[in-house]
Amino acid sequence: MTKIGLFFGTQTGNTQTIAEDIQKALGGSSIVTLHDVFDATTSDLEIYDTLIIGCPTWNIGEMQSDWEGLYDELDKVDFNGKTVAYFGPGDQVGYADNFQDAMGILEEKISGLGGKTVGQWPIDGYDFTASKAVKNGKFVGLALDEDNQPDLTDARIMTWTAQLKRELEL
Repeated sequence: MTKIGLFFGTQTGNTQTIAEDIQKALGGSSIVTLHDVFDATTSDLEIYDTLIIGCPTWNIGEMQSDWEGLYDELDKVDFNGKTVAYFGPGDQVGYADNFQDAMGILEEKISGLGGKTVGQWPIDGYDFTASKAVKNGKFVGLALDEDNQPDLTDARIMTWTAQLKRELEL
């Protein structure tokens, strides 16, 4: 079975909890290996053909600090032939002008380096003004809002991971 590397950065612990829930929904640690970006290197990214990238949008449209530290190093990774899914928590009410921007920034960089994006997510059910994570009318990955819609998180994770299972043929 496909081995997936799930790389997440977290400030408050929300993104790590979501990463653990995604890991569980996709079949556990025998399928998905978790990596905190704080401890990760580009070599860690290179060993997987399938990646899941988790990054919260922090402050005003910024990446979480550990992702910022690794961002320029991503240029050293050959993403050609890699399939990549994205997720991120954000605040659509407090930061409506840049909801999920971090996810969009990472997807743009990685797809520009050859990564194939999967797991796009509908924008229906969200109320925001602008987002760098929207392409062709959908989010580039799973958008979560633990501040304003925490009651929807579990169902969104289950629906998204079922979609990923189909797209990744798990």
